[in-house]
Amino acid sequence: MEDKNMVIQDKNTIKLEKKDLKKSWLLWVTFGQACYNYERMQGLGFCHSMKPIIERLYPNDKQGRKEAMKRHLTYYNTENNWGASIAGIAASMEEEKRNGADIPDESINGVKTALMGPLAGIGDTITQSLVKTILLGIGIELALKGSILGPLIFLIGLSIYTLGVSYYSYFFGYRSGKASIIKILGSGIIREVTEALGVLGMMVLGALIVTNIGVTTPLTFVVSDMTVSMQGVLDSILPSLIPLTLFLLTYYLVNKGMKPIKIIGIMFVVGTIGSLLGILA
Repeated sequence: MEDKNMVIQDKNTIKLEKKDLKKSWLLWVTFGQACYNYERMQGLGFCHSMKPIIERLYPNDKQGRKEAMKRHLTYYNTENNWGASIAGIAASMEEEKRNGADIPDESINGVKTALMGPLAGIGDTITQSLVKTILLGIGIELALKGSILGPLIFLIGLSIYTLGVSYYSYFFGYRSGKASIIKILGSGIIREVTEALGVLGMMVLGALIVTNIGVTTPLTFVVSDMTVSMQGVLDSILPSLIPLTLFLLTYYLVNKGMKPIKIIGIMFVVGTIGSLLGILA
């Protein structure tokens, strides 16, 4: 008896349906890092995401399912959202292999290995360094003012980004295959998007420095019977010069490998002494 959900082109051809691909995408985006371990990293999560694909392609072939599952139990590690395109490519290649294409197991794993590094670099840069920074900057600013919109904007914004990018990436990978992904990676599109988001991220970071690092100096000195505020002099040189200096110093120490807890301790001591001496406020 034929499965009504299976599209049969000829006696031995099986075509994946969109619901199979949606299940695979959802498993990847939610469980891609499940059972994360040093031996296979995301290998188990990736294999789990292929389950709906393999079950559709090998409905009555236990040995075929076994071999397909083993193909995806290898070492694998990438960024979940942009790396979802690799899962889409793998689904497309599994479909072609099942329907008679000459695709060896090594070819499927080779594509995964070749793409996981570049897409991890792109995804980590955009997701971790840019999108999260921007959303956190907006959310923290609102939260500090007592608005419930702060955490909500971060949660909803990141969820929309995660689901939207991973969904599009997965189906783009499935429809276009490895050749199109490699073509995009070789073009300047990703670099231009990354640079644009980087500029936006720096603008948000600059605004956070000015509004949330409230360190000033109450020092004054007398010049020709006129009292001059040291803070006013610094502001005439560059507004919020002290907060900017503290930020750059902290950034320098972090890059030098100093532990954050040590940096916080130094700031606490310097701030306390500076306040007692009337140097900082």
